[in-house]
Amino acid sequence: MNLIFFFLFFHNNIFIKRLVLDHGFSATLIISAQNNSNFEAINLSLNSLPNVINTIFLPPIFATVNRSLPALADSVRMITSTHRVVSFVVDLFCLYSCEFRDVSEPIQIPGCVPIRGVDLMDSYKDRKTETYAGFLLYWKKLNLGEGILINRFEEIEHGAIEVLNGKQWDSPPVYAIRPIIRAGARGEGSYESGCFKWLDYQPPESVPFVSFGSGGTLSSEQLTELALGLEMSEQKLLWFLKSPTPGDNKAANASYLSAQSVGDPSEVLPKGFLDRTRKSGLVVSSWAPQVQILNHKSTQTMNAVMLTENMNVALRPKQMKNGIIGRDEICKVVKELMEGEEGKRLKSKMGELKRVASRTLAEGGSSFKTFAEVVNAWKNY
Repeated sequence: MNLIFFFLFFHNNIFIKRLVLDHGFSATLIISAQNNSNFEAINLSLNSLPNVINTIFLPPIFATVNRSLPALADSVRMITSTHRVVSFVVDLFCLYSCEFRDVSEPIQIPGCVPIRGVDLMDSYKDRKTETYAGFLLYWKKLNLGEGILINRFEEIEHGAIEVLNGKQWDSPPVYAIRPIIRAGARGEGSYESGCFKWLDYQPPESVPFVSFGSGGTLSSEQLTELALGLEMSEQKLLWFLKSPTPGDNKAANASYLSAQSVGDPSEVLPKGFLDRTRKSGLVVSSWAPQVQILNHKSTQTMNAVMLTENMNVALRPKQMKNGIIGRDEICKVVKELMEGEEGKRLKSKMGELKRVASRTLAEGGSSFKTFAEVVNAWKNY
């Protein structure tokens, strides 16, 4: 009669010894160790066991025990094919796995560059929250459809799209149908903000456009550091300002999609900031025509989120221990972006990606073909 024990950390050899030596069982230990486990200590403990106890090591894991389940199932099938198994004993620690934010090693995501747990969206870091459960339910419901349309294109995210459409996933096909944007026209009320008149007087690619999208916002402390860092860089700037997150919340996405425009920018910016930057910068406290601004010859666009390692088109400032990016670091990064050699390389890379995006939308491009594939599927339904 065989017993199977599944351990995350092997530590109780006395219990197993008694079962084998005193009661005549045979046993197999399946150990799913964390990547940072003390394998020397584990091996010392295993060496003290009787020879009739077999051991199977599963590949080291980085975050959750769930990742070991396929390998565990294979091991159990192998054992039960030749032995009569009367019990499967699971270590308590295998029923609990750490949060993504606590993972020391980069998390391996198929088709993507490895990502540190602390770099994930706050909503994904703590799997005990209702927010995480809601996200999980949302993504599971995507499988109810016959296909998933995404606002991406093949040339930039080929690896992820290829994995999502691979046979290893029981999910509907993913269609990368283009970067969908509303081009708009400059006369559609865009002069109401006054920003284009100011931009027209600026040299080409001389103005960093500071924006966190339609929903993003910052804490009051981070907003202050950003303002002072931009001022210290002595660069021109166009800032689409949103009100900071309420209270002491430092998370950049804490009020995502609930961010509000600022009535009086001086109420949230450092004292005297607007006066000191009046000649070199413009703060927009209401809606801004973002697409048209990004197409203006004077603006330099960069988005540091998920772009530094995968696409190599962004500079990433370093956080302090409290999670805030300080003014000195912001100043250094902005100067390098606008004046340094790395900034020149990034501008060249961004220009290349812009040309690729234009080609993929043209007839014969990957997004053009994918969109046609979707349309034909609907017509033939």
